[in-house]
Amino acid sequence: MSFSVVCEFWIALYISQILGNVMDIFRRMSAGEALNSAVWGLRWQVRVSILLVCVLSAVNGQIRYSVPEEMRKGLFVGDVAKDLGLDVKRLISGRARLVIDGNNQYVELNQNKGHLVVKERIDREKLCGQKSPCSFSLEMILESPLELYSITIEIEDINDNAPVFSKKDIHLEIGESSPIGTVFLLDGAADPDVGMNSLQSYTVKPTDHFVLKQHSRADGSKYAEMVLQSGLDREKQSEHSLILTAADGGDPQRSGTVKIHITVLDANDNAPVFTESLYKVTVVENALGSTVVAQVSAIDADQGYNGNVTYSFTHMEDGTPPLFHIDPHTGEIKVTGHLDYETVQNYEMNLQAKDPWGLTGASKLVIEILDVNDNSPIITMTSFSGKIPEDSIPGTVVALISVQDVDAGQNGQVRLRVDENLPFKIKTSLRNYYTLVTEKSLDREKVSRYNITLTATDEGLPPLSSMKTVVLDISDVNDNAPAFSQSVYSTHVVENNSPGVSVLAIQATDPDRGQNSRISYYLIDSELNGNPISTYFSINSEKGVIHSVRSLDYEQVKEFKILIKAQDGGSPPLSSNTTVLIYVQDQNDNAPQVLYPVQTSSSLVAEMVPRSADAGYLVTKVVAVDVDSGQNAWLSYKLQKATDRALFEVGLQNGEIRTIRQVTDKDAVKQRLTVVVEDNGQPSRSATVNVNVAVADSFPEVLSEFTDFTHDKEYNDNLTLYLVLALAVVSFLFITCLVVIISVKIYRWRQSRILYHSNLPVIPYYPPRYADTLGTGTLQHVYNYEVCRTTDSRKSDCQFARPCSQNVLIMDPSSTGTMQRMQSEQNILDEPDSPIEVNGLAVSSFVSVNSENGAIHAVRSFDYEQIKSFDFNVTARDGGSPPLSSVVAVRILVQDQNDNAPQVLYPVQTSSSLVAEMVPRSADVGYLVTKVVAVDVDSGQNAWLSYKLQKATDRALFEVGSQNGEIRTIRQVNDKDAVKQRLTVVVEDNGQPSRSATVNVNVAVADSFPEVLSEFTDFTHDKEYNDNLTFYLVLALAVVSFLFITCLVVIISVKIYRWRQSRILYHSNLPVIPYYPPRYADTLGTGTLQHVYNYEVCRTTDSRKSDCQFARPCSQNVLIMDPSSTGTMQRMQNEKNILDEPDSPLEVS
Repeated sequence: MSFSVVCEFWIALYISQILGNVMDIFRRMSAGEALNSAVWGLRWQVRVSILLVCVLSAVNGQIRYSVPEEMRKGLFVGDVAKDLGLDVKRLISGRARLVIDGNNQYVELNQNKGHLVVKERIDREKLCGQKSPCSFSLEMILESPLELYSITIEIEDINDNAPVFSKKDIHLEIGESSPIGTVFLLDGAADPDVGMNSLQSYTVKPTDHFVLKQHSRADGSKYAEMVLQSGLDREKQSEHSLILTAADGGDPQRSGTVKIHITVLDANDNAPVFTESLYKVTVVENALGSTVVAQVSAIDADQGYNGNVTYSFTHMEDGTPPLFHIDPHTGEIKVTGHLDYETVQNYEMNLQAKDPWGLTGASKLVIEILDVNDNSPIITMTSFSGKIPEDSIPGTVVALISVQDVDAGQNGQVRLRVDENLPFKIKTSLRNYYTLVTEKSLDREKVSRYNITLTATDEGLPPLSSMKTVVLDISDVNDNAPAFSQSVYSTHVVENNSPGVSVLAIQATDPDRGQNSRISYYLIDSELNGNPISTYFSINSEKGVIHSVRSLDYEQVKEFKILIKAQDGGSPPLSSNTTVLIYVQDQNDNAPQVLYPVQTSSSLVAEMVPRSADAGYLVTKVVAVDVDSGQNAWLSYKLQKATDRALFEVGLQNGEIRTIRQVTDKDAVKQRLTVVVEDNGQPSRSATVNVNVAVADSFPEVLSEFTDFTHDKEYNDNLTLYLVLALAVVSFLFITCLVVIISVKIYRWRQSRILYHSNLPVIPYYPPRYADTLGTGTLQHVYNYEVCRTTDSRKSDCQFARPCSQNVLIMDPSSTGTMQRMQSEQNILDEPDSPIEVNGLAVSSFVSVNSENGAIHAVRSFDYEQIKSFDFNVTARDGGSPPLSSVVAVRILVQDQNDNAPQVLYPVQTSSSLVAEMVPRSADVGYLVTKVVAVDVDSGQNAWLSYKLQKATDRALFEVGSQNGEIRTIRQVNDKDAVKQRLTVVVEDNGQPSRSATVNVNVAVADSFPEVLSEFTDFTHDKEYNDNLTFYLVLALAVVSFLFITCLVVIISVKIYRWRQSRILYHSNLPVIPYYPPRYADTLGTGTLQHVYNYEVCRTTDSRKSDCQFARPCSQNVLIMDPSSTGTMQRMQNEKNILDEPDSPLEVS
């Protein structure tokens, strides 16, 4: 229904009212007065019509529906989207919702279809009572932009109630002298229906003496009077019984009956008569009980006893608590119940005056209820999200507020205001609706939350008011760029650093919140010596730590200048730059380089010194450089070796080689000097140079002496010697190993032969390694393990299983009597849910207090999911004598952090089977496929979950509710849609930073299970996973095959070896009875181990296999302690049992 149609309807209605009023004025008044009144009435009606049109212009649309009462839940009421000309998508995007006054929500809106449907049963009688027509109004609100539509729903009455009398029987006493035509008022029946379904007629049977007359009141209700149509004769018949029937006009018709018992009295000629036929009074709604409203009176012309009159109300509805009481003797009417103008504005009651003989008189009483200001305004937040972005312009709507005051007139006029100190204001809207809008610009960095107190005050006397406080959070927008604390940073790094070493940590701050304040650091790439700066340094994007990518070389680059950009995570992102200067510090990483004399291997270079050279003669100068800087480049020269150390010296600082003494003829011609050039670094580095000096006066003499001189003959000779020596040592070790192995084998063979011919038992003794370290003396008795074995036993009847308990006593073989107990189960103090961690531990294990400044520090990390708060007392004590102190209670509340990711409860993810949700191909738009159910153990906004569709086979077919996780169809399913559909849903919490979980949902678009099974037989859960699994299976098969073949070879080898050993035992006639003294002893000297622990094993020479097998434990030197026992220790030994050792004396005896 369009706006123009609504306007035309209301304008036509009001024009008809105008014409009716004008005609009425002309009928009742003179010509002149009628003309003036008509003109005045016409002006008033036109103004009202204009006002109505103005008001309706503020509403986007208005529609009206009519539905019968008692409709079932879910039945269609009307197509709102079609009638208002709206698209269904607009209803969904605008989050359309209904605002209904009162507590009952009779209808609800189906957003997906735009239909208005019944939400709960509507009882017209309960909703409106006798009011007709019965209707209720509601508003539909759309957001973004805000739109308001008015909807009126008229409830049509159905005939669901039958007329009911308030009494089962009516007793009348009628005098026999009652004249024909006497009227007797009868109690009426009540029918809560209206219109034709309400009470329509009364009938009475039999009709020998009485006839029934039916009347209507001003409100349309009907009542009956019984009229005497023939005289009564008490002597003939003293009692009469009649049936009064009340019927409604519904289809089918409903009726109710009551019996009338008439007792005929002796003659009483006059009935009481009220002084007035209609009484009208007013009373305020807050009148107290026993307040006198009115006093009525009736006169009976009879005298004496027959003239006594009693007063009563008639036609009172059954089940309604009486609000008024009439004194039967005085006719005084008082208030007995609570009056409420907002419920009923007036009461109309029938009065009856009755004399002792049953003659009655009737009258009416109309009580008007006057309104008082007894109801405070009610503030309802019709639309309020609780947050608004800080960049909202002034005038942005924050909330839509509804204020209701059920009082009438001036008492119901309401004014809404907000605190003037806040940047908000109130704007009036349609029919008791107000909008809260921004008045100034907002800045979250200054004020992040506002507590807005709304005050609604009516205009009654005295005025009543109510307040409502709402909290408005200012959501952050990215309006602040990151800021560095310095415009230029500088640092030093030593060269030859390890790649990846941290150079400098910089930090920028952003006053924004959440993702807008999440700063990422980037290196602005530039070039240095033709190489990108990123090849030298990198920066951690989250922490701002600058790392060196490569090892730096001071000799190449001494200083770096890099630009760092800090960028936030807003949209669009904001950034700022800073400069970082990195100075490379020199390290002594370069040895000196000798420039002269040049070292060559192909030719011999020698310096000549004449034999006539005097002391201090400059032979040559060693020239060396060091590319390092500073003290690392300071060089010193030393003479390391020389043919004649008494002839030459080297200048410490300048490297000059000079003669120390006069050269003589005895000095050899060939002189060789080794000079060491050393820098001043820490540690120092050095270089060596060999200087050949020829002491001669002529070149022929030099050449004849230097012909057999080699540059490095000594070095080559040494290398050859080392190689020969190494070859000899390795050969010697190899031959020695072979000799040792052969000798051991021969020795064991000879020992076996000796034991074979011996008549003595072998009794090896193993010193004890275990003892009771607690000194409690719990091991008081003998623990014997007796095992008898014969040579013909094949299998074991006794097996010692590997212990499962993890309570072990571990003994260090190098210790002297100390056993340590290790337990794999977690101690109860370490369990997160242990009460000891909450209340059992000392407060000092949670917090500490600085004794000087009173600062409280956390000793440990807290977990909100385990401890949410704890209390403790802090004592402050002075240093007086005696000291005085006071105590204060401190409560620490642990705030939750988003440290837990959501957990998906449904659908359950299984790898062994495929679980799919079925969707029929007839599914309509909005069909509920399934619902993703997830929980988050965090609290507050960290536990607010949102659902998003990350991936889908067909994204145009499904959508996920962001708040409820419901997966629904977006469009109609058709035959072209694939049967196999796979959706990936991300469940994300609202924490900072947020955490998420992913769940895969398999959907089968089919109408039958066989179709699903036929399509899903080749469905693989993860093809990549299967490919990898094939590779692993092949690899595992190869490994297992190799191990199997290896085991076969080993088993065959062992079997052959043991068969050969058993042949030796088979031919022996002597029993071997080894005795093994206990290996456990008391190490503390307390004497708690009082008895011997024996292991007795009997074997005969004809035994082949053992009937007793001892499982090989994995732990060495371990005492296994059974937690359920008291004092029992079991010994486990990793070594193979001596009875099973191949080289054991028992096997060769």
